Amino acid sequence: MHRITGRAGGDNLIEMSPTESFNDDINGYNQHVSSSTGSFQQGQSASFLTPDVCVETCESLSASLASLASSDHSDSPQFEAQTLERISALTGLSRKRALFLKFRSRIDKQQQSKDSVFFRDGLRRIDFVLSYVDDKAGERKQERRRVYEANLAKVGLELETEDKSESEDGKTYFVKIHAPWEVLATYADVLKIKVPFKVNDIPDNTEMPMNWLSTPFRLPETIMHPEPDFFTAPFDKSKSDFFLIDDKETFFPPSNRNRIVYYILSRCSYLREECGDKDKKGIKRLLNNGTYTAAFPLHDCRYWKKSRDTHCESERYSLYKHWARFLFFFKEQPLNLVRKYYGEKIGIYFAWLGFYTEMLLFAAIVGTICFVYGVLTYDENEWSKEICSGEIGGKIVMCPLCDKKCGFWKLNSTCNSSWQSHLFDNVGTVFFAIFMGIWVTLFLELWKRRQARLEYEWDLVDFEEEQQQLQLRPEYETKCSNRKLNRITQEPEWVLSRTATDLLAKLFLCWATVILWISLIIACIIGVIAYRLAVYAAFASIMKDNPTSHLQVVGPYITPQLATSVTASCINFVIIMILNLMYERVAVWITDMEIPKTHLEYENKLTVKMFLFQFVNYYSSCFYVAFFKGKFVGYPGNYAYMFGRWSKLRNEECDPGGCLIELTTQLVIVMTGKQVWGNIQEALVPWLMNWWGSRKARKHPESIYSRWEQDNDLQSFGQLGLFYEYLEMVIQFGFITLFVASFPLAPLLALINNIIEVRVDAWKLTTQYRRPVAAKAHSIGAWEEILSGIAVLSVVTNAFIVAFTSDMIPRLVYMYAYHPDGEMNMKGYINNSLSMFNISAIPVANSPEEGENPAWFNSSITTCRYRDFRYPSGHEKQYSHTMQFWHILAAKLAFIIIMEHVVFMVKFFVAWMIPDVPSDVRARVKRERYLVQEYLHNYEVDKLKKQLTHNNCSNDCTCPPMIYPTLSKHEVLSECL
Repeated sequence: MHRITGRAGGDNLIEMSPTESFNDDINGYNQHVSSSTGSFQQGQSASFLTPDVCVETCESLSASLASLASSDHSDSPQFEAQTLERISALTGLSRKRALFLKFRSRIDKQQQSKDSVFFRDGLRRIDFVLSYVDDKAGERKQERRRVYEANLAKVGLELETEDKSESEDGKTYFVKIHAPWEVLATYADVLKIKVPFKVNDIPDNTEMPMNWLSTPFRLPETIMHPEPDFFTAPFDKSKSDFFLIDDKETFFPPSNRNRIVYYILSRCSYLREECGDKDKKGIKRLLNNGTYTAAFPLHDCRYWKKSRDTHCESERYSLYKHWARFLFFFKEQPLNLVRKYYGEKIGIYFAWLGFYTEMLLFAAIVGTICFVYGVLTYDENEWSKEICSGEIGGKIVMCPLCDKKCGFWKLNSTCNSSWQSHLFDNVGTVFFAIFMGIWVTLFLELWKRRQARLEYEWDLVDFEEEQQQLQLRPEYETKCSNRKLNRITQEPEWVLSRTATDLLAKLFLCWATVILWISLIIACIIGVIAYRLAVYAAFASIMKDNPTSHLQVVGPYITPQLATSVTASCINFVIIMILNLMYERVAVWITDMEIPKTHLEYENKLTVKMFLFQFVNYYSSCFYVAFFKGKFVGYPGNYAYMFGRWSKLRNEECDPGGCLIELTTQLVIVMTGKQVWGNIQEALVPWLMNWWGSRKARKHPESIYSRWEQDNDLQSFGQLGLFYEYLEMVIQFGFITLFVASFPLAPLLALINNIIEVRVDAWKLTTQYRRPVAAKAHSIGAWEEILSGIAVLSVVTNAFIVAFTSDMIPRLVYMYAYHPDGEMNMKGYINNSLSMFNISAIPVANSPEEGENPAWFNSSITTCRYRDFRYPSGHEKQYSHTMQFWHILAAKLAFIIIMEHVVFMVKFFVAWMIPDVPSDVRARVKRERYLVQEYLHNYEVDKLKKQLTHNNCSNDCTCPPMIYPTLSKHEVLSECL
C-alpha cells in the first residue's frame, strides 16, 4: 500500500504518500492532487510498505478518522475549532493524514466539487465572500471582524468560515455569506426591486423584413433571451403571494442577491453599540483600513469548462463561449444575459458600446467611399499636375523655409505630398463633413430610443438614480463631526463642518491644480512646436548647396516637412501618454480632497476634471495644426517669429498643398497609437498580472483550488472601471467627429478598434476580473451630455477645417471668379496662389552673422515665390493683401455660416422627427402601469373578502391557514426608510 486515495466531486483524485515530505505552511493534500484517475504518477519510483507498516498505517488512519468524525459531523464553530485544534497539534505525516481525512470525510458527506458556489451543506448559496489574513498583532482588526460578523448575523445573514488551513496559501480566511429568503424579501422591498407578477401578453410585432439576412449574426435564443418576458412591479414583502414565485431559492437571480447583500454589508456597523459611534460602518471602510483584504460575489463556475455540478449555473461559461471570444466578433451581444449576470450598469455600457460600433459601420462606409473618390480622381488633380510639371513647378523657385540653413527650392520637389493631400482634400471632404454632422445627431437620437427600450425591458423606467446613491462615501463619513436633519428621512445625519473659507480654499486648490496641469500640457505643445521649427532646419541642412537644384529629400518620398511632422507627432503622442498616466492619479487625489458626499457626486466631479484634461491633452496638438499653423507667418523680409526675432525660430508655414495632410498625419498617429496602446494595456497587462499572481496555483491541480480562492486571485474591477471605459470611448468619439474632415478613414479605424474593444472588455470581465457587484443605471449618465457637447462642437471645428485648413475654398473662388479664360477649371491655380518677392529687398541685418550672407543667398536669383495673396514688389500696395485674399476670406466665413446653419437645422429637425421613446415602448409602459394598478386592486379586494369571511366564521369554524407564515424579525439596515 503506497498511496491512499479519495475521490472529490466525482472526477478528481486526491493522492497521498506516507513517505513524502510535508510542508506545514500549506495544506497537506494540496501537494498531491491529480486530475486524472490514475493511481501512480509517471517517473516516480515505486516503493512498498512492509506489512507491519501497512497495518500500523491503516490502524492509525482508522483511529484518525474516528477522532475526526464527530467534529466533521457538524459545521458549528465549536466543533470546527476543536477539529482545527487537533490538527494543529499534529506534525509531519500525522498532520498531513489528518487534513486529508478531514477533507475526504467532507467530500464523502456532501459529494460537492470545489467549483461549487454553495455552503458545505450543498443547499445554501454563497452570495458574497469576505477574505482576510489573520494578523496576530492586529487585535483591533480581529475585534472589528468579530463585531461586524456578529452584526451581519443579527440582520439575518448566514455565515460560514473556511479556516486558513484549508486555503491554498495556508494564510487566508474566507467568510462565506448567504442571504436567506426572509432577508432577500425584506431588502427587495427596501430597494424596490422589480419582480414579475404576470406574463407579458402584448404580442411582439418587431419582425423586420428579410430578417433571414441577419441569421449568421444571431446567437441562440436561449442565450439572447435567458428569461421569459414578464410584467413587473416593485416587490412588496407583505404581498409576496401577488408575485410569480415558483421557487424562493431561485426567484431572485444572483445579481440581485449580491446587490442586496452588498447593500447590507455597506451599512452594517463594525463597532459595539455601547461605543456610541454608530456611523462607523460599511465594508468599504473595513477594506480601506485592512480589516478585510477583499469582498466580492462569486462567479458561478469556471469559464472555460461547464460545471458538472447540476446545482451550479453556467452563465459565465455561456458568456465566455458566445460573447468573450474574438471569433464571435460578428455576432450580436447577449445583452440580456450580460444584464442578468453583471447587472444593469455594466449591461448599459455594453449596449451603448455595441450600438456605437454599429453606427460607426455607416460612417466608415461613407468615409471609405469619400477616400475611394479621392483615389479615383487622383489623375484629375490639375493643381498637382502643375506642381509636378517640369514646365510649371520645375521653374518656380520658392523662398527659403528657414533663415539659416534652408536654401531656395523648386516647387516640384513637393510633388508627392501634393498628390497625397488630394486623397483627403477634395470635394468629398465637404460632403463627409456635412454627413458626419448629421450622423452624430442620428447616433444620439437613435441611442435615446434604444436606451428607452432597454429601460423598459430591464425594469428601469421608474428607476431613481438616488436609490443607488443613498450610501455616503466612507471617506466623507470619517470627516464628519456635526449632525444635521435630513429633509428626506427626517433623521439626523453626519455632515462636514467646514466654513465657507475652507470650502473656497479647497475649491481654489483643486481647480488651480487642474489649470496648472492644463498649462503644463500647453507648455509641452509649445515645446513640440519649437522642436518642429528647429528640426526642420536640421532636415533641410542635408539639401545641396546649389540653390537651383531640386530639394534633397530623406529617401525617395519623404521630404523634410513630412519627416518633421511624423517625428513631432510621435514625440507628442509619448508626451500625451506620460501626462495622461500622471494626471489620472492627480485627478483622483484632488477629487478625494474635495470629499464628495456620494458616489454619484464623486463620479461627476472626477468626470469633469478628467475629461477637461484629456480634451486638452489629446486634442491640443490637432487644434494647433488645424487652426494655427501657417496662419501667422508673415512674408519674406517681415516674417513672424515664435519668441521674437532673437529666437530665430520662424513660425511654420504650410506646404503648398496645404496643412490638411499634416493634420491627417497628426490625427492618425495620436488616434491609432492611443487605440493600440489602450488594447495592449487592457488585454495584456491584466493577463500578465493574473498569470503572475496565479503561478502558485498552477503547481496544484484545480481539484482543491476552490471557487472562492480562484476569484480571490483575480483582479478587482473597481468602482471606476466603467468610468475609464467610458472615458476612452468618448475621447475616441471626439477624434472621429472633431477632426473627421481631415481624415475620412477615422471612423473605419474606430470601427476596427471597437470590434476588438467589445471582445477584450468582455474577456476581461469574464476571465480576468472578479465578479462586480451588480448595480443599476438607467442611462450612460453624464457622458450623454458630454457627447452632445462634442457633437455641437464638431460641426464648428469641421466647418473651420474645410474653410481654413483645407484649400477647398480658395480653389472654388479661383475657379468661379478668377480664372483668366472664364472657363471653370483649375488651370493656372498654382501660379495664381503664389505671390512674388524681390530678393534684393531683404536687408543685410537678416544675415546670421554680420558681414556674412545667408546660406541660401545667390545673386543669380532675383525673385522667389511664397504662399500668400499679396501684391508684388514695385506695386503701390506692395506686399499688402490683394482683393482676392479678401474675397477668399469672405467666402470662408460665408461657408462656415452656411454649413453650420444647414447642419444645425438638419440636426434639430432630425431630433424633432425622432421621438426619444418608441411608440410601442410607450404603449407597453402604459399597459404595465395599468395592469399593476388593476392587479393590486383585485388583490386587495380578494384579500379583504377573505378577511371578512374569516371574521364571520363561527367559533367552531375551521379557517384556512394564512397565505404565508410569519417571517422572523431581523434588524433592517436602511437609510431610505
